[in-house]
Amino acid sequence: MSLRDLSLDQATEGVDNENLVAILTHTGQLLKTTLAHICSECYNIIMKTNYSLLTEKVFDEIKEKQPKPKLLLQSCCGPCSSYVLKYLTDHFDIFVYYYNPNVYPAEEYAKRLDTQKQLLDAMPRENVIQLVECNYDHDEFLAVAKGYEDEKEGGARCAKCFMLRLEKTAQKAKEMGCDFFGTTLTVSPHKNAQVLNNIGLQLQQKYGVRFLPSDFKKKEGYKQSIELSKQYDLYRQEYCGCEFAMGHLKNE
Repeated sequence: MSLRDLSLDQATEGVDNENLVAILTHTGQLLKTTLAHICSECYNIIMKTNYSLLTEKVFDEIKEKQPKPKLLLQSCCGPCSSYVLKYLTDHFDIFVYYYNPNVYPAEEYAKRLDTQKQLLDAMPRENVIQLVECNYDHDEFLAVAKGYEDEKEGGARCAKCFMLRLEKTAQKAKEMGCDFFGTTLTVSPHKNAQVLNNIGLQLQQKYGVRFLPSDFKKKEGYKQSIELSKQYDLYRQEYCGCEFAMGHLKNE
């Protein structure tokens, strides 16, 4: 006879009432937690926001505006920004904010910055595309990554890094009087667009500058970034940026 064939009396034979209550209470709590998790996951799947569509809605909203709205775009690297800039340049005057304190070592940071400049020098454009440089301070990243060094790529350490870079971008956008701020990070299939957009929208509320929602990997955005990188002969790095990502790469 299997457990499911037992009656409640048979299954609980020999168990006193106090322990029986405890067992049933614990079982009920487990069931409640499991159902809540399942419902939450289903909700997230059903209600997942189409951020690519939201980008296009912004385009429709601003299409008649002159002069073009100013966008401060945090760029993670030249290759990722190649498609994003091509996609956005008809709609904004773009200020490319190369703020990436996560990149390690300093020589790699300099190489990626040079690649960003190489792209901007080569790209055709009708509207403004201008680089905004900033100081490289890797300690800023290490401070937020402390305690998360062993996290897997895409985990809590990455979310901390996203917050650091996007918050600095929002602050700079407010300082510059920009209409929008955004990031190229959503072009990567390795970056969680849901997390990035949630952070951006939180910062929009905090700093009073509109965040440009995006999921630039859609419409073959990532594929196009690879093609453009080849077209402009851009250096393409093998790891995201930080020394912890380098460690995971070596382990693989």
